[in-house]
Amino acid sequence: MNDFFFGVYPYIALSVFFVGSWIRYDREQYTWKADSSQLMSGKDMVLASNLFHIGIIGIFCGHFIGLLMPHAFWEAIALSSLGKQYIAMIGGGILGITCMIGGVMLMNRRLTNPRVRAVSRTSDIFILGLLLVTLAFGLMTTLVSAGHAAEGDAEVMMTLAAWAKSIVLLSPQPELVASVELVFAIHLVFGMTIFVVFPFTRLVHVWSFPFTYVGRAYQIVRSKRRKPVDVDI
Repeated sequence: MNDFFFGVYPYIALSVFFVGSWIRYDREQYTWKADSSQLMSGKDMVLASNLFHIGIIGIFCGHFIGLLMPHAFWEAIALSSLGKQYIAMIGGGILGITCMIGGVMLMNRRLTNPRVRAVSRTSDIFILGLLLVTLAFGLMTTLVSAGHAAEGDAEVMMTLAAWAKSIVLLSPQPELVASVELVFAIHLVFGMTIFVVFPFTRLVHVWSFPFTYVGRAYQIVRSKRRKPVDVDI
C-alpha cells in the first residue's frame, strides 16, 4: 500500500490532473468557470472568499517552494533546516487557519443559504469538503512538526522534501514516506486526491488565473446616480 500510494498514485494523480484538464478545456469550455454564487447572496461572501483564497494560494506556494526548492538554495541564504521548518510551521499555520476560517464560512453558506444551496452541485460541496479535510490534516502535521522542532529535529521535513523531489525526478522513493508519522501520509494522500478530482470540479478556473489583471488599463465606471454640478451662469 505504501508503494502504491507514494510510488504510483502521484503519477496517476498528475496524469489525471493534466490530461483531464486538457480534455475538459477542449470539449467543455462552457463549464470552465468558477461558478460564483455571489449573485444569489453576497452576505459574508467577500470576507469568506478572500480569507479562503489568500490562505490556499499561500499554502500552495509554500508547499511548492518548501518541498521542491533545491537544498543548495537554503544553504546559499544561510537558512538551516530547522529554521526552514519554523518558517513553514508559522507561515503555514497562519495561512492554514486563515484558509480554514474562510472555507468553513463558505461551506456554511453553501449548506444553509437556500438560494446558494439551490444552485450548488454535488461536486461543489464535495471539493470544498475535500479541501477542508486536507487542510485539517495539514494543520495536524503542523502540530506534530512543532514537537519535532522543539527537540531540534527537522528530519521529517527533509525526508518529505526528498520524497517530493524523487517524484518530480521520476525516481520515486516511497520508502521515505514509510518512516514518517501516519498523519503526514494521510495528508499527502488527500492532497494528491485533490489533483485527481481537479479536472471534474470548479477548480479548473485556477488554470485561468488572470495574471494580466494587475497590469490592465483602468476601467471607467459611471454611476447611475448623477451628482448635482454647480454651474456658473
